[in-house]
Amino acid sequence: MTKSTIRILTLLALTINLTGCDYLLFDPKGPVAEEQMNLIIWSFLIMLIVVIPVICMTIWFSYKYRAGNTKAEYKPSWEHSTLIELVVWTVPLIIIIVLGIITYKTSFSLDPRQAIKSSNDTIRIQVVALDWKWLFIYPEQEIATVNELAMPIDTPVEFLITSDTVMNSFFIPQLGSMIYAMAGMENQLHLIAEEKGSYRGLSANYSGFGFSGMKFQAHAKDEAGFNAWVDSVKASNRALSNQQYTDLSVKTKDHPVEYFSEVNPLLFNQIIEKYTGVQNGQ
Repeated sequence: MTKSTIRILTLLALTINLTGCDYLLFDPKGPVAEEQMNLIIWSFLIMLIVVIPVICMTIWFSYKYRAGNTKAEYKPSWEHSTLIELVVWTVPLIIIIVLGIITYKTSFSLDPRQAIKSSNDTIRIQVVALDWKWLFIYPEQEIATVNELAMPIDTPVEFLITSDTVMNSFFIPQLGSMIYAMAGMENQLHLIAEEKGSYRGLSANYSGFGFSGMKFQAHAKDEAGFNAWVDSVKASNRALSNQQYTDLSVKTKDHPVEYFSEVNPLLFNQIIEKYTGVQNGQ
């Protein structure tokens, strides 16, 4: 088998594998993810203003100045072209200005701390990154879950995010905005789902042996479905006591979904404060 044949087969294998990829970033289910998708697309298209001419010129130069082309014009004394200078400086400058304007606008419109305007009241979900699982606390509903969350559609959700282990990152690609979870700190993230469905959530920051299993499902439901889900969690009759939380904090891989019908309303703050010295009176 020749080297060229091996290369062709390798390219075909890569192409076949890529057809099975999940392009979640390009299947938004909320306004935040949709705006981020548009930002990616526009940035890519603007970059092509440089990439496409470079590729075309590379092919053209390779063909024109190939060894067998004896008619190619040769200019050993050529050293300057005002037109080329204008192009190579003006085009990148325009691209930088356009990208700068887009970046400036989206830095505010996509600010994760910015509340989402809606006729529906915002609900709050507290998120804690553990080894290697996600704990979700619903302070208003007084429940907690592991590796599963639910939210009503067309309702803004304020996520308060921290970590009780190493730094991690919270990400629901189809809803938007990856946010870091850090011990002793609270990060904010506002999202909203516009369509019913189950969306994949994950950790986007490598955090050790069980990182690959640190995934969860985010269910977007109508109001009745969300209330039914809350009732099913409350029906578990399990309390997330301090001892239960200590047991939960132990490192586990591919941790199953768990429901807790009761939770200490101060648990989230206590997790943050134990890294800041507040509990020790410092």
